[in-house]
Formats: sequence, structure tokens, C-alpha cells
Amino acid sequence: MSPYIFMEKNGIHIIDLNKTEIKLNEAAAAMKQIAKSGRKILFVATKKQAKDIVAEKVAEINMPYVTERWPGGMLTNFPTIRKAVKKMSAIDKMGTDGTFEILSKRERLQIARQRAKLEKNLGSIADLTRLPAAMFIVDVHKEYIAVREANRLNIPVFAMVDTNSDPRDIDFPIPSNDDASKSITLIMTFVTEAVAEGLSERKMEKEKDAAESKAKKAKSEAKAESKEEKPNRGKAEPSEAKDRANATPGKAREARPTVGSKKAVKVEVPQPKDLSETKNEEAPKAEAPKAEAPKAEAPKKDAPEAKKSAE
Repeated sequence: MSPYIFMEKNGIHIIDLNKTEIKLNEAAAAMKQIAKSGRKILFVATKKQAKDIVAEKVAEINMPYVTERWPGGMLTNFPTIRKAVKKMSAIDKMGTDGTFEILSKRERLQIARQRAKLEKNLGSIADLTRLPAAMFIVDVHKEYIAVREANRLNIPVFAMVDTNSDPRDIDFPIPSNDDASKSITLIMTFVTEAVAEGLSERKMEKEKDAAESKAKKAKSEAKAESKEEKPNRGKAEPSEAKDRANATPGKAREARPTVGSKKAVKVEVPQPKDLSETKNEEAPKAEAPKAEAPKAEAPKKDAPEAKKSAE
């Protein structure tokens, strides 16, 4: 701890507060990022001076904490700890199902005592479904077992390190007095505020993403509706315009099939061979609407009789 000690006076080492401030800001920034990512930070403090302060501050930000005895193998043997937590929830379920009514009074007392013991030791980590992303420890010298387990599992450790501790095993040491309740309160307040900021930023980002996705969905729906309406509006008009342009003025109605008819009527227009024949055929076509078509058919019927007289 010599790099963090300012001087020695009457056998007491005085910590350099400038370095404490730098390290505290680094630790708070790192913890803020971890909280922003949505992962959990486990707070450990079993000292008398620290347990009440840590429990009060950490409960405000809904993070897991251990203020009673550190259960050996809590991190390295995490599945076993989870079984104990599940047992606690099973006892709670027994109370709601009515199983307690079947049991005798003695068995009920034993189960209630077991539930109280589990709640005392593991109640604060009931929401910890997997290994924490980081640990914050008060008094590294006392919580050496927790530090070893975290180092074995490569879990980053944030800790208040006093002059009688070794900061080499700590990833983010905060040189400070871990015996005075005032210093513990000051550092815990600063750290928990940083974690709360990270959680609030995460919440704001989630709300922003939800609003953006909602807006994109509304835009896509509006585009789909506009695409469906456009073809329905302009489908009939271009086809009718093409039919009017291609059809001849006299036979436009004959060529176009009526609506609802099953079979379309094909109109075959004979192609004239000579220019003289086209001139003769064009005249009756123009006079067709005036009902003079029968006069044009009369010479065709007399044509065979003229041939016979000639013979």
C-alpha cells in the first residue's frame, strides 16, 4: 500500500486522498458501465460497521449483497447455492398451497426455522440467477475467501483497501479507511449513485428503442396502405384509354366485350387487296350506323343471275 500512503504520524499511516479520489472515480465509471449493460454487481460486507450501511444503500438500487457470513464456495460452487435458494421458494409455495395444514405443528416449526435461516443468509441474493459480473468488497483483509473465489473465476473486484491490505489482487482498489463508518458511508453513497445513473441510462435507452421501433412499424404500415390504395385507384383508367386509342371509331363497341360476358367476341377485319376495293368497302362502313347496309347487299344477290343470262 506504500504508493497510496501520504505519510506516517504516531505509528498511524495517512492515506493520500488525491489518489483516493482518482481511484474512486475510475471504479465508479467502471461500475456505471456494468450496470448500464444490465449485469449484476455483488456487494460484500460482513463487518459490523459496514453491514447496515451496505444493506441500506444497495437495497435502493436492487443489487444483490451479502452482509452475513460469506458462504464458502458461493461463486465456485454456485449451483449448490442456487439449490438452497430454490428450497426457500419451495417452502414459500408450501404455505400458499395449503401443505402446512397437513403437517404437524413440530414439522411446521422446523420448516419455519429453516426458512428464516435461509432468508437471513441467502435472502439478499435470491434474484442472483447467475454469477455476478463484478464484486464490491469492504475490507479485503477480512473477505479474503470472496476475493480468492472471484480471482479464480476472473470476476473483476472493486474494493475499499486499507493500509493493512494487499491491493495487488484487486482490479479496482479504492485506498480508504474501511473501519470508520463515515468513510464507508461516503464511498458507498458515491458508488451506488454511479450504479443508479447507469441503470437510469439503460432504462432511457430501452424506452428510446421501443419508441423508435414503434415509429418504424407505424411508417411501414402507412407505406403498405398507400401502396394498396394507389393500384386500385388507377387500374381502370389506363386500360380504357388504350382500348379507345386502338379501337376504330365505327367498331369500338363491337370489339370491346361487355362486362360480365363469359366469351369475348373476336372481330376479323378483312384486308383489302387493291386500293379500288378498299375505297368501295370503306363507304358502306361509314354508312353502317345510318341503317343503309341492306342496300349494299342487294347487288351481291343479283350477281349470279347476271352470269346465267350472259351464258
